[in-house]
This record gives sequence, C-alpha cells and structure tokens, in this order.
Amino acid sequence: MTFWTAHLADSRDPVLLREGFVWGAFLLGPLWFLSRGAWIPAGLSFAALLLASVLPSPASGFVSLGLMALLGLSAQDLRAWSLTRRGYHLAHIVTARTESDALARLLTNRPDLIERMARS
Repeated sequence: MTFWTAHLADSRDPVLLREGFVWGAFLLGPLWFLSRGAWIPAGLSFAALLLASVLPSPASGFVSLGLMALLGLSAQDLRAWSLTRRGYHLAHIVTARTESDALARLLTNRPDLIERMARS
C-alpha cells in the first residue's frame, strides 16, 4: 500500500501527493518542480545544481548526485510546502494502491468534496 496526503483549499479540487521517493524529481530536478507549479523549489534547486556545477570536477559530480538524491527524497515535501503557500492545508492521509483509489477513499470519507468537485 502507498500513503497519499490529501491537501485541500477553499473551492478548489483536492490535491493528492504520493509519499516516497520521486524518480522524476531525481532525474529532472527543477523541470519536475516547474511542471507541478512549485516555482520556489524549482528556482532553488536550479541554483543549487548550477552552483554544484562550478565546483572542481570530481566534487561537482558527487555534490550534484547528492543534490539530485535529496530532491528525489524531499520532492513531495517541497510540493506540499508550495501548496501550503497557495492556501492548501493537509486534510487527510489515505492508503491506496493508485491515485484514483486514494481519491475514491477520500471522497468516501468526505462526501462534501464531491459537490465541490462537481462545481469546478
């Protein structure tokens, strides 16, 4: 089973984040954050990777790899932080195999969200 965190904001659809390592953030770094609207983590990760690239040759590779691993490990936390800045709050933790199953479980526990999603 996978853990999903459900983030809610007034009059907006819920956002579900899968907890765990994110390969997309590890491989693509700032582009992964940009594609999910997390502008500040995208900019900071880009700046950190840029600074790592100017280090001497062997250190540059190790530092870049470490930063990429850190991005993969903390990607969903940084996304949750970005959502909080946009007015979302952590509302539920759901266990499910897929995102659609997690959404179904969330809507079972919170039928008021069905009306909100139908309006948007």
